[in-house]
Amino acid sequence: MSTLPDTLHLGYSFCPNDTFIFHALHAGLVPAPLPVQEVLEDVQTLNDWATLGRLPMTKISYRAYFGVMNRYVALRAGGALGRGVGPLIVTRGEIGNLNGKTVASPGALTTAELLLRLVYPEVKVVRMRYDEVMPAVERGEVDAGLIIHESRFTYPQHGLSKHLDLGAWWEGETGLPLPLGAILVRRDLAPDVKWALNVSVRSSLEYAYAHPEASRAYIRQHALEMADEVMQAHIDLYVNAFSLDVGEEGTRAVQELHRRAVDVGAVAGSGLPLFVEKP
Repeated sequence: MSTLPDTLHLGYSFCPNDTFIFHALHAGLVPAPLPVQEVLEDVQTLNDWATLGRLPMTKISYRAYFGVMNRYVALRAGGALGRGVGPLIVTRGEIGNLNGKTVASPGALTTAELLLRLVYPEVKVVRMRYDEVMPAVERGEVDAGLIIHESRFTYPQHGLSKHLDLGAWWEGETGLPLPLGAILVRRDLAPDVKWALNVSVRSSLEYAYAHPEASRAYIRQHALEMADEVMQAHIDLYVNAFSLDVGEEGTRAVQELHRRAVDVGAVAGSGLPLFVEKP
């Protein structure tokens, strides 16, 4: 087992769902096995860092997790799964089959791009930061865009239309909630430390629910120009019972997404446990 650092660096995104969940843990308002230091970055950067093992604890796309399972294991708490929460494909006008078309993607290791390839295996992907996708579609630089985060609430302001809700497609295919993001810890941490971190993340979310005003300034600080109603809608959509504990249904959903990723050759198979277990 690895030696514990003096401070545990925890990576998560600027998005309201993450800052809502982690505010109490970051601020020291709930117990933790060691002090936690926030490292805020966009999700694609966190995905890339995970492939390098840069952080001992990090938010990550489930698609990216499948590629780093030898180094990390997912907590049961803090993740993003659900129904009606999927990425959208948007266009400027009516387009039929997107195979052969150019689609802007927020990153190779995002769950969104995996879903895109499951539906349209022959698209031409152009990758860019998630907040650059809608402007690229609007300018006609690509045929379509794959949007995540708060963009699903604001795309009509860019004159764009929904081509396909990939979350709805997944639910129709599987009957399961869609796994989007997970919180990972290094597998070489002691079992009791991994479980204690899971408890701390759950406690942080429970604190946020019990004291909604406590985290508001922190969320606003990182939400930049996002309107208050969009900020709250973002939290309401992406933070739910699965964020407290992935549960049996959520576990089956992650297993199914992993199976499909293996089937299309996106990742290699693994016999490792997907989630931390109570010692």
